[in-house]
Amino acid sequence: MTLQDQLDAFKADFRAGRPPYNAPAWMHPLMDRATNELLASGKAKRALVVGDRAPEFVLSDQNGYVVSSAELLSTGPLIVSFYRGAWCPYSSLEQRALQQALPAFYAFGANLVSISPQNRANSLKAARLNELEFPLLTDPGNEVASAFGLCYVLPAYLIELFLLLKTDLTVINDDGRWTLPMFASYVIAPDSEIIYAAVDADYTRRPEPTEMLPVLAGSRRRW
Repeated sequence: MTLQDQLDAFKADFRAGRPPYNAPAWMHPLMDRATNELLASGKAKRALVVGDRAPEFVLSDQNGYVVSSAELLSTGPLIVSFYRGAWCPYSSLEQRALQQALPAFYAFGANLVSISPQNRANSLKAARLNELEFPLLTDPGNEVASAFGLCYVLPAYLIELFLLLKTDLTVINDDGRWTLPMFASYVIAPDSEIIYAAVDADYTRRPEPTEMLPVLAGSRRRW
């Protein structure tokens, strides 16, 4: 089953209110409205694309270690995945798929990091629950996501919904803000050029992680 198959299956169960989700029907139009508005804004089209130079970043991972993009790029290409947080089931499914692809990434000499605004405690919990073996980096205030053109502010009606669902991003992210990154995957060459970019304002859609393998294979001559 592909990652998108898994995402679609979860979405169908969630919308149908099947246990253990039991999601009330009234909330789905609000979520759809927020997604459609973000899609219509064209923000995803203004994010960094192939050929752009990736910003450097230094962030802490789930274990408190400092991770530098420059240091990782000194050894080979770098895969960067932006996700919303462990509270999002779609994010968890994607992170598990990345974990499954990790040996193939390593075979091409690539490193992988995932970036979200959630605090370190939540990243550590996510790593343990999903059995992840790669760094989950905390991006305070979505500063790195903003540098990639991915950060957006949640509309007021969605904030109200999140609070009703007891998903307080100001606490989860520990930054007092109601911002999130759009889902995005990048492959960055050692010279910092972006050689693969997949950005989507619809958080229920994600490409298969293995789509990045041909990019890694075809670009070995760069390093």
